[in-house]
Amino acid sequence: MSIFTDKSVSQLVKSGPPRLSSIQELIEVDLDLVAVELQRIVVSDFDLIDQVNEHLFLTRGKLFRPTLLLLSSRVGSEPSDEALTLAAIVELVHLATLVHDDAVDHSVLRRGLPTVNAAWTHQVAIIMGDYLYSRGVTELAKLGNVAALEVLAQAANEMAMGEMRQLTAYDALNFGEDEYYTLIASKTASLMSAACEMGALAGIPSYRSRLAEYGSHLGMAFQIADDLLDYTACETITGKPSGQDLREHKVTLPLVGALAHTTESEHRQIRTFFDSANPSEEDIARIIGIVEERGGLEYARVHADRCGQLAQASLSGLSESPALAALTEAVNWVVDRQR
Repeated sequence: MSIFTDKSVSQLVKSGPPRLSSIQELIEVDLDLVAVELQRIVVSDFDLIDQVNEHLFLTRGKLFRPTLLLLSSRVGSEPSDEALTLAAIVELVHLATLVHDDAVDHSVLRRGLPTVNAAWTHQVAIIMGDYLYSRGVTELAKLGNVAALEVLAQAANEMAMGEMRQLTAYDALNFGEDEYYTLIASKTASLMSAACEMGALAGIPSYRSRLAEYGSHLGMAFQIADDLLDYTACETITGKPSGQDLREHKVTLPLVGALAHTTESEHRQIRTFFDSANPSEEDIARIIGIVEERGGLEYARVHADRCGQLAQASLSGLSESPALAALTEAVNWVVDRQR
C-alpha cells in the first residue's frame, strides 16, 4: 500500500498529542445525553438481558465513535437532536461487535472487566450481541433516516466480512500487508467511516463523502495503533492482557513488518510459536522481542502515521469550526496512543 508524504502527523498538529477529553470538550454534554439514550434504547422486560446490560454499562468506554459522529454533524452546522440518537445507535453496534468478538476469541477481559462470555456463557454473549444490534437497527428504523440506515447496514456487512477474514488469518504467517489492510478496513475502519458519514447526514449532507473518507483513514490508523498497543502496553492501559493478539495467534502489522527481516532461526521460532496451541508467557515475550528487534514496531508506527496524514488531508476545505478542529486533534490522539 503506497502512501504519502514525509511529514508526520505530529508535525502537522503543532500543539502535541491531545487528551481525548479535550477533543470531547465541545460535545461533553451531548455525550452525557448519548449515555442516557443508550440506556433508553436497550431497556427490556427480561431479567437476564437487564443483568448483562448493567454489566456492560459498568464502564462507559471512550465513546469514540459517537464522538466522531457528533463532531462530524457539527462541521459547519448546528447541534442536531437526531445526531444524539444516531450516536447512541453507532455505539450499540460497536458494543455488539465487541461482545461477539470476545466470544469468538474466547477473551476473558474487556475494559478491565470480565467479558460477557466469561461472566455468563458463549451462548449468552452471542444472543446479547444480536440483541444490542437489533435494538440499534430498530431505533434507526424509527427515525426514518433511510440514508443513515443504508450506511450502517453496509458497515455491518463489512464488519461481518472482516470477522470471517480474521478467522482465516489465524496461524497464517504468509498473511501480508495487503491482506492486513483489507482486514482492518472491514473490521474497524468501516464503522468509523459510517459514524462520520452519518454525522454529516445529520449536519451538512454534502460533506458525507469527505467525512466518510476521513473516518476510513482514521479507522485504519486507529487499528494499527491498537495492534501496536498489544505489543507495547500493559493491562492497566488497555484493559486486557498484553500480547493478546499473539496469544490468539493473530498476525498484525508489527509482525508482518518484522517477518521480512527475521533470520532463519527467528522465523523458525515464530513458526514454532504459531504451531503451539498454548504458548507460554515466556514464548510471547520472546516473539515480542524479535518483532521489536527486527523493526516491526517502528514499521507499524510509520504506517499509522501515514494513515493519519490521509485522514488529515480528507478534512481539507471543510468549513472551519471548533468541530473541525476537534476532528483534526482526533487524528493526533489516535496516532499517539501507541507512542
